[in-house]
Amino acid sequence: MPFVSIRLAGAATREQKAAIVADVTTSLVTRLGKNPAAVQIVIEEVSTENYGAGGQLLADRDAPVAKGDAYADPRQ
Repeated sequence: MPFVSIRLAGAATREQKAAIVADVTTSLVTRLGKNPAAVQIVIEEVSTENYGAGGQLLADRDAPVAKGDAYADPRQ
């Protein structure tokens, strides 16, 4: 029985999650010959305030930078 765990940074719509479940199930059926009724998928949405990469929270990385901000990218 395949069990797939997917973590997303941020949120997805119900329709997007349904499509992901359908796509992953189809892939396991096609590639591994699994019974679709046996495929279990869990989607976990992680708040961008609870996820960091490169030393920074994703919520901060994606936030607009105010003019005059000491940490603003000088190329912008």
